[in-house]
Amino acid sequence: MIIFIDDILIYSRSKEEHEEQLKLIVKLLKEEELYAKFSKCEFLFPKVQFLRHVIDSEGIHVDPAKIESIKNWAMPMTPTKIRQFLDLDGYYSRFIEAFSKIAKPMTKLTQKNQKFKWDEKVESAYQLIKYKLRNAPILALTEGIEKFVVYCNASHKGLGAVLMQKENVIAYASRQLKVHEKNYTTHDLKLGAVVFALKI
Repeated sequence: MIIFIDDILIYSRSKEEHEEQLKLIVKLLKEEELYAKFSKCEFLFPKVQFLRHVIDSEGIHVDPAKIESIKNWAMPMTPTKIRQFLDLDGYYSRFIEAFSKIAKPMTKLTQKNQKFKWDEKVESAYQLIKYKLRNAPILALTEGIEKFVVYCNASHKGLGAVLMQKENVIAYASRQLKVHEKNYTTHDLKLGAVVFALKI
């Protein structure tokens, strides 16, 4: 189940499981004196679009319409255009292992007092991000609250983490180091990666 502000998405592996979850949600809403407008409810869809993602029995997919817009994105030739590109891709960064590391050459071009030079490294990062989103993995839907595993990694290039359940990837996360973190020891960076992973 996913709850976002006033939207509730209930997903399940079978019709029977889905009916049980619906009964539970209706019961909880009734107990809390919360109401759902029946005309806005939709039931038993094999596939739904939710928060710019497509969710089905296989898992969570990047919305194909967004993939199409990324595929046709004009080359971002200003810091503002790069930020816009990275913001859209950043929304889907959970699908890309080491996203921040890949995006680093582009991110550098958005910094103040940085000379704007679109070189091979930047072009390579741009094309790789587009490629990875066009070929994004299907992320697993969580099953209950048991057997989650978080893998963390840290280096002087950034922090990374992956959340898994039953050997299936639920999400990737990464970020570049903050200025003060560049002086951290390897031990402190690895602890920072754990803290980062647990915060997301």
